[in-house]
Amino acid sequence: MEKGAARIPVALLICGCFIALINFGPRSSMGFFQLPMIEARGWDRTTFALAMAIQNLMWGLGQPFFGAIADKFGTWRVLAFSGISYSSGLYLMSITESPLMLYISGGILVGLGVSAGSFSIIMATFARNVPPEKRTFVFGLGTAAGSIGMAFFSPVSVAMIETLGWQDTLVWLSALMLLIPILGIALIGNSSTSKIANTEFDQTVSQALQEALKHSSYLLLIAGFFVCGFQVAFITAHFPAYVSDIGIASKWAGIAMLLIGLFNVIGSLGSGILSQKYSKPAFLAWIYIARSVAVSLFLLLPQSPTSVVIFASVMGILWLSTVPPTNALVAVMFGTKYLGMLGGIVFLSHQFGSFLGVWLGGYLFDIYGSFNIVWWLGVALGIFAAIVHWPIEEQPIKRPAIV
Repeated sequence: MEKGAARIPVALLICGCFIALINFGPRSSMGFFQLPMIEARGWDRTTFALAMAIQNLMWGLGQPFFGAIADKFGTWRVLAFSGISYSSGLYLMSITESPLMLYISGGILVGLGVSAGSFSIIMATFARNVPPEKRTFVFGLGTAAGSIGMAFFSPVSVAMIETLGWQDTLVWLSALMLLIPILGIALIGNSSTSKIANTEFDQTVSQALQEALKHSSYLLLIAGFFVCGFQVAFITAHFPAYVSDIGIASKWAGIAMLLIGLFNVIGSLGSGILSQKYSKPAFLAWIYIARSVAVSLFLLLPQSPTSVVIFASVMGILWLSTVPPTNALVAVMFGTKYLGMLGGIVFLSHQFGSFLGVWLGGYLFDIYGSFNIVWWLGVALGIFAAIVHWPIEEQPIKRPAIV
């Protein structure tokens, strides 16, 4: 048993990665449904943007609760809910004819489904079942799996929308989500079944929350991850429309999202390896600086299919490379016993940023006919994120010794 505890559980890892792929992939392709849906229903961009913003908000609001439920009652129960909610939301989104129903289906139900099967849930399970020296690398694998989902579903969604129509495409994606509860069987267990978590400091949920919310490095991590959500959610929701707006054929938007997904695999795996060896806070700061530089150059230089491809490739490397070191820092600070909940709180901040980025993009476009204000706000926020990550301390919180 001691010897087995040091091994990486292969079945758990494979099924967790497939769940990340299925969960993150269709959600990343939501931007491709924007133009056909608003054309068919006669909505403006703010209507669709608000639905996607609600989706991101529900994704975030559910994280601490689903994380706490998974920590205490087991990951599979949460994943089963994920598949049912996600599937129901996508199906209802395909038949909705009113903005309110779009907000409920594509916003609330899909958002809660994504939340219950998200990176934080999967990575907390990984962390409880692998030794610390392999943890960040495994986080990188899980994040890379989500990236592959994005790379795969972006061109597939475009092709399906063109051949089947947006409604039938949503129905097929809805059916796919029912695989999540099946794959989740391999992730059965909670923090009490983990040998790693059981060797850690004994606390109640309330004590863990109080400890974390008084820890300055944790609060800085929360503030910085808000920016990540703002930047990537804005691009996910609005980049396909932005490419068309600047006079570039829509196929390049699909290629761009494919490239973001492909290069995201490289970025996620590289992040998992590098942040295991080097300072995680400094590594995160440089990622945010690089994002601001990439966006600035994309906006200031002549825009063409070539610049779209280059920008997508660079952003792909930086896209989810923040996830492994961010989750690893939470585990370093507080251990894995309540990692689902504490990581979920950090991700909630990410989703507040996502809500603002998605909604503000649509709202300001309807007012000014341009996304430029939101692009430049993202650049400024990237500098802010770099600044707040520098003082984060990468070390366990000081506690009484375990007797």
